Amino acid sequence: MVEKNFALERLVFISDAVVAVSIALLALGIGIKSISSEYWQFSDIGNLFKLLAAFTLSFFNIANFWRTHHACFTHINRVDERLLWYNMLWLFFIVLIPFSTSLLSTFWGETIAATVYSMNTLLIALSQNLIWDYASDNKYTKEVISTKIDDSIRIFSNLDMINGALALTFSFFHPFAAFVLLFIKLPMIVISRMYFREGRSSRG
Repeated sequence: MVEKNFALERLVFISDAVVAVSIALLALGIGIKSISSEYWQFSDIGNLFKLLAAFTLSFFNIANFWRTHHACFTHINRVDERLLWYNMLWLFFIVLIPFSTSLLSTFWGETIAATVYSMNTLLIALSQNLIWDYASDNKYTKEVISTKIDDSIRIFSNLDMINGALALTFSFFHPFAAFVLLFIKLPMIVISRMYFREGRSSRG
């Protein structure tokens, strides 16, 4: 078994760093290179809207996944080799988000772009579930962890997974509907987090 104070802290540090780099790469993807001439046209504004819509979705998508990841590792107190690799898998799919975002904004409304992005989102959610399921099943969490906390992490992880699976399904025959589904998840997550926060406060 790897020591907590060394391996766990390094794992959390590199995870936060990779998430920050992924968001930075998203921001670097915003530009006006799609403008066709020195004068702005309505089509140029439309291209910028697609770019900003894809960026907004991905920014809050990454932020949401990071928030759940942070919640997981707040309650995990040790790691082993398998958990490290599950986390590396999660980071790999996080790093792919800037690429799938670029694809989504460039080929707006195309099946392949919506499919790749939805698949990317689903794979992040699946790897996130792997992390928490493995840690909790093998007692790698802190001794005292309430059912409420465990349920909240599982609910958020499952919401991400179900949303990604639905978006992937819709992407094959209605790409824009897949995009809308991915966007709808964001307010749902916010409302769910507020509910669990209020629940903990009332119990406290």
